[in-house]
Amino acid sequence: ALSLPRVLSPSWAAVLRSLVLSRLPSHTVSPVCTNGHLMCAGCFIHLLADARLKEEQATCPNCRCEISKSLCCRNLAVEKAVSELPAECGFCLRQFPRSLLERHQKEECQDRVTQCKYKRIGCPWHGPFHELTVHEAACAHPTKTGNELMEILDEMDQSHRKEMQLYNSIFSLLSFEKIGYTEVQFRPYRTDDFITRLYYETPRFTVLSQTWVLKARVNDSERNPNLSCRRTLSFQLLLKSKVTAPLECSFLLLKGPYDDVRISPVIYHFVFTNESNETDYVPLPIIDSVECNKLLAAKNINLRLFLFQIQK
Repeated sequence: ALSLPRVLSPSWAAVLRSLVLSRLPSHTVSPVCTNGHLMCAGCFIHLLADARLKEEQATCPNCRCEISKSLCCRNLAVEKAVSELPAECGFCLRQFPRSLLERHQKEECQDRVTQCKYKRIGCPWHGPFHELTVHEAACAHPTKTGNELMEILDEMDQSHRKEMQLYNSIFSLLSFEKIGYTEVQFRPYRTDDFITRLYYETPRFTVLSQTWVLKARVNDSERNPNLSCRRTLSFQLLLKSKVTAPLECSFLLLKGPYDDVRISPVIYHFVFTNESNETDYVPLPIIDSVECNKLLAAKNINLRLFLFQIQK
């Protein structure tokens, strides 16, 4: 059996901990500043995002030297050392080397949360893996009548239909005659207010023989988004060229080809005219605030815009 110390010596903990959270990183140590101080990847992204919101240069929390994605580098020796240090399983509370922890939690831990094999017919049970066999032997769902199961399956189908409706709508749009897409780059700017606010705007671009601009804002331009744990981005599409007739379009934003941010596709619809040439601000459907911080930490935000012209 693997024997590991439950507590690190104070000297090792002080050397290898993340200086932002004052504890050992749970995953790979990503950057070190130019003076060699460590930060975990999540802390690093959060520092860069906060600095962007406050219009400040991000600095190392230990020595205050400037940090950025180009200035910081990885320390592979430290990453290897941290991967072998003990970390606590969130289910059984036993200690394992960080390099083995993920496999243990997903495949081996007897206390990991699992689901009943009858979840496909509506069983909502979640519980520790070591109780799974006992639960499934006593689970009532296999003995339900056909009518009872039909009611459960109808509810599950309603949720599934909503997901399928989105993808069917996208497939339908792809059959349109006039479709355009382009890579767009949102660049950060500040408003001219006494208390400036961060916003993003793309250079003008041409799609469907028209000129467009995209704008984006953080937390709907609230006063101090850097003080909020919940962060969102919203955007609007502006038609910059003149049209001779109303231009009815559907559009959606997806992640760019070289970004790892997770965006759920949402289709928006608008009729552009010379008098009404900009949409309302609509949510950029980012999964969570962590993904939003990834975008804010980047020098620019690179996404892909799809436009579908609706012809009567």
